[in-house]
Amino acid sequence: MFGSLKALPADPILGLLAKYREDSNPNKIDLGVGVYKNEAGHTAILGCVKKAEKYRHDNEDTKVYIGPAGSPLFNNEMSKLIFGSHKVLIENRARTVSTPGGTGALRVAAEFIKSCKAGATIWVSNPTWANHTGLFQAAGLTVKTYPYYDYENKSLDFDGMLAALKEVSADDAVLLHACCHNPSGMDLTNEQWQQVAEIAKAKAWLPVVDMAYQGFGDGLDEDAYGLRLMADSVEEMIVCSSCSKNFGLYRERIGATTIIANSAANADIANSVLLSVVRCIYSMPPAHGAALVETILHSDELRQQWHVELKEMRDRINGNRQVIVDKLIENGVTRDFSFITRQKGMFSFLGITPEQVQRLQDEFSIYMVGSSRMSIAGIAPTNIDYLAQSIAKIL
Repeated sequence: MFGSLKALPADPILGLLAKYREDSNPNKIDLGVGVYKNEAGHTAILGCVKKAEKYRHDNEDTKVYIGPAGSPLFNNEMSKLIFGSHKVLIENRARTVSTPGGTGALRVAAEFIKSCKAGATIWVSNPTWANHTGLFQAAGLTVKTYPYYDYENKSLDFDGMLAALKEVSADDAVLLHACCHNPSGMDLTNEQWQQVAEIAKAKAWLPVVDMAYQGFGDGLDEDAYGLRLMADSVEEMIVCSSCSKNFGLYRERIGATTIIANSAANADIANSVLLSVVRCIYSMPPAHGAALVETILHSDELRQQWHVELKEMRDRINGNRQVIVDKLIENGVTRDFSFITRQKGMFSFLGITPEQVQRLQDEFSIYMVGSSRMSIAGIAPTNIDYLAQSIAKIL
């Protein structure tokens, strides 16, 4: 049976990471992988996570299954983190299950949508996270795109986006990035969210909001503004969230899928389908990451420490945006790169050609995706001058 298989190409980002690791240049810079790094280039464990791990080590007394939905405390705390004091929680219209990371949350959402309508269509932004298309198609959904990023003007193609969303059918789903758009870093303003929410209500398509970076843009509540506004406008909605970035729990693989229905009774029905989806994919979610998150969010002390550590990460990323623009100017670059400071989150399109991206890799050992998407967190005081000088040379 295996003899009919043909080798598939490696994931571009994972392949880039392998090349970076093999590179012997002491000045090499990794701007490809989407993980937060401190100024020393290290992805350290947060202090609040260390304390939560100690608490778990001292108090855990069983390794029994936690059920398909995961920990009720985690699900409750995540619902509050996502929605705050929103009416969907007051009206008991939201149901949350824990998942193996944000990718697991998206796949659960995709299978849930397929349960609602076989062969359903989901619309994603152009561009979007590279894995969105593959995981939705693997679940049997049809994937279409709507305009989003204006590559020429380094801005949001909002008019094109609105025009496309007005044509989406009522039985389709639309994927929206809550904040820190991956890969462009270009987010909707509060006013633009209002217009998108009005279209979603009028056309009655299903919003599916991917929130992988809550707290990395402007703040925890600020980054959830759009999805909360959307929840004000529509009766049904799905939110896929991740704890990988904002808690630094990348390898623990913990995320959540939240379903909003138009009533508590219908939320229970939807939840029964959601649990069936989970049961058929991985049966029970992992417990460790969820236990750490719920311990932090349920403790006033640890939650406050997390807020401080999260702000430090956010401020460093935002600071790096201004630093790279300033350093390029210092090195005589006349092209306008100020758009980088108007973007949010981990990523930005540098706006150079694939050939120039390849030159950065071949001549200077600077690694980024061929689209020129770079991880802003990979910039550090020790490499910023070399990075700016190298970019100036290939320009």
